Amino acid sequence: MYKYDDYDQQLVDERVAQFRDQVNRRLSGELSEEEFRPLRLMNGVYLQLHAYMLRVAIPYGTFNSTQLRQFAYVARNYDKGYGHFTTRQNIQFNWPKLVDIPDILNDLSKVQMHAIQTSGNCIRNTTTDQYAGAAFDELEDPRPWCELIRQWSTMHPEFTYLPRKFKMAVTGASSDRAAVAVHDIGLRIRRDDQGELGFEVMVGGGLGRTPMVGKTICEFLPKEDLLSYLEAILRVYNQFGRRDNKFKARVKILVHEIGAETFANLVEKEWEHIRDGALQVSSEEIDSLRSYFAPPAFEKLPSLSAEFAEKVGSDQEFAYWVQNNVREHKQQGYAIANISLKPIGGIPGDISHVQMDALADMADKFSFGEIRSTHEQNLVLAHVKRSDLYALWQGLKEQGLATPNSGLITDLIACPGLDYCALANSRSIPLAQRISERFGELDRQHDIGKIQIKISGCINACTHHHVGHIGILGVDKKGQEFYQITLGGRADEHAKIGKILGAGFSTDEIVDAVETVINTYLSLRENSEETFLDAYNRVGDTPFKEALYGAR
Repeated sequence: MYKYDDYDQQLVDERVAQFRDQVNRRLSGELSEEEFRPLRLMNGVYLQLHAYMLRVAIPYGTFNSTQLRQFAYVARNYDKGYGHFTTRQNIQFNWPKLVDIPDILNDLSKVQMHAIQTSGNCIRNTTTDQYAGAAFDELEDPRPWCELIRQWSTMHPEFTYLPRKFKMAVTGASSDRAAVAVHDIGLRIRRDDQGELGFEVMVGGGLGRTPMVGKTICEFLPKEDLLSYLEAILRVYNQFGRRDNKFKARVKILVHEIGAETFANLVEKEWEHIRDGALQVSSEEIDSLRSYFAPPAFEKLPSLSAEFAEKVGSDQEFAYWVQNNVREHKQQGYAIANISLKPIGGIPGDISHVQMDALADMADKFSFGEIRSTHEQNLVLAHVKRSDLYALWQGLKEQGLATPNSGLITDLIACPGLDYCALANSRSIPLAQRISERFGELDRQHDIGKIQIKISGCINACTHHHVGHIGILGVDKKGQEFYQITLGGRADEHAKIGKILGAGFSTDEIVDAVETVINTYLSLRENSEETFLDAYNRVGDTPFKEALYGAR
């Protein structure tokens, strides 16, 4: 994985010193909260309902055991003993004291971590496939390109004050696990007719109050042109994006209002001036970045392990975990292990400092010291010998991290909601816990099959409820918490915005409403192999509406 050079470290260290001075001036009263607000946001510090929150960047979701131990240290010494992983592959600390945040950032800088550009109207953390470099369906590891984008975009003087926040994602696989179509810019590595690798470029995706799927404005972009083309897109957005209304300031609104073709023409016109300049990516430069993401020292192993097969056959609990949480690896004899942060009745995405320390040890022992964070608020050990899976599972089980529900109904996604967030209309965490408990029985989860439930406490859609198979949006109705249901969304290579079914449900009604949706699906599916999405696309929303609203 990438390691800071002297320039990176100097930049982060200087930012820590700068922010320490800004915090001291705020605490002394020299700066008002209004004056301090843009400064703290540039350093990932939010003011929530009860306390400040610090969002720490995990570039493209890849970090190491040393960094995880430092997260544990921060949680233990500055917070309430836990961290929260987000859908942007970052980690948040919900209870730091403002006076301590410069010290936290200084401690994080020692392990090459920071909070720069995790908030504010700038280019945010570029995300990617959590299985990058391990996925069997991958054309190319996208992380070197994400790192290139990170270096180009960090504190870019022209794009520090954009009309609104700006998010990018890159995927290198045929299965889109990075949700590229619902980003401001989505990049998909693909081959042209001559077999050369380049990028399909999508612009104008995004969720929030106006959910949209991105439009392809370039079918195939040569690799060497990536940065100049991105720069042209950002220049067009910076020039024409609306600044008079923050609700209409995202690039998706610009693309929608002028049309994708017109937007693409503006980009091409801007691109002409910079295409052959200093932003051209040389093969030497990208090869240098690739060297940081070279495959680890894999051993030559047989595809089948007799010991592994024996454990699967003799231990049903382990077999369930393998069935749900283990994915195919491109290297023979290895596997990808998904670590669920969704224990039944737990808080999605939360992990304690004790669990972090233990998982860091397991990463060192079983996965070359590397960990990944996911868009689903889970973690991944990407390079585990199949013969080590049983020992890994035992260690995870001891720490409460072996819940075998990856991709199942209890692997739901939820934002902090009204328990923490000043923007929220409703509580998300208690609802997630209740749904998890309602469907917690494992045989029932298996009967239901693969399904995604995503819960957002407000229209900002931090958990991407619009693209959940079942999306739940908390709304305020005359001072009461209600929940609106959408069906049929998806964030993969066939991205689609879910459809609102009808009126919302009260706190007391919503879990029963979700169960009604599930029972309707089970009664309609043609066989046990037909997934929720396939059944919904076949029958439409009418049966679900009738089941939910027929008796109301």
